[in-house]
Amino acid sequence: MANWENLTMPAFEEWRRQTATVILPLGVVEVHGSHLPLGTDAFHALEVARRAAELRPVLVAPPIFYGICRSTREHPGTVSLSSGTLKALLVDLGQEFHRQGLKNLVFLSGHAGSTHMAAVVEAGERLLEKLPQVRVAVVNILELLREVLAEQPDLVSTKGDGHAGEVETALMLAILPHLVQGTAPAEWPAFPKYILVRDKTRFWPGGVWGDPSRATAEQGEKILAAETQRLCRVIADLEKS
Repeated sequence: MANWENLTMPAFEEWRRQTATVILPLGVVEVHGSHLPLGTDAFHALEVARRAAELRPVLVAPPIFYGICRSTREHPGTVSLSSGTLKALLVDLGQEFHRQGLKNLVFLSGHAGSTHMAAVVEAGERLLEKLPQVRVAVVNILELLREVLAEQPDLVSTKGDGHAGEVETALMLAILPHLVQGTAPAEWPAFPKYILVRDKTRFWPGGVWGDPSRATAEQGEKILAAETQRLCRVIADLEKS
């Protein structure tokens, strides 16, 4: 497995002869209930990327812990970029990866916010315009999970689980259990339909969407394994495209 930041220059040159594919794990710094670390999304993306790199010859770039948060922005600890900043950062990095001989770019996001993902997709589209040889895949891990659950519906018991609930708690119990501080009460956001609100914590006080108490480390391991297999399929398709 090749973590870009751990390689020496000669080692990087050797890896570059073996692969033209790089995974960039993306996350955000945001509330994940009272029990999970603020960096949960990036930790998730990085773990899936590392596991994919154990199965395929790909480079894993250092993760980006900052992204776009909207509904959790008023919670303590949440830090958000603007859409323009995130897009500019990803375009710059994509161009640098290409300059280093890597033409297959995988943006792997552990955060599924719609505004965040739109910025990632726009950055990918911009890279396609600027660099004719580049191929880009934008992968939202939540979408991978939905594909997994379509085949293994019994893997998650909480209906409508979404954020810092059963799934993400299980994942962190498998990845970094020492960072999990017990559990948190089950909760679902109650934002009004259509109407934008200023005091977002009023409608989502705990930052949980689901039931963390149902999570287990064994469950998290199964989810990670399934997500990794699906990511490897995406990479294979990208490299053939």
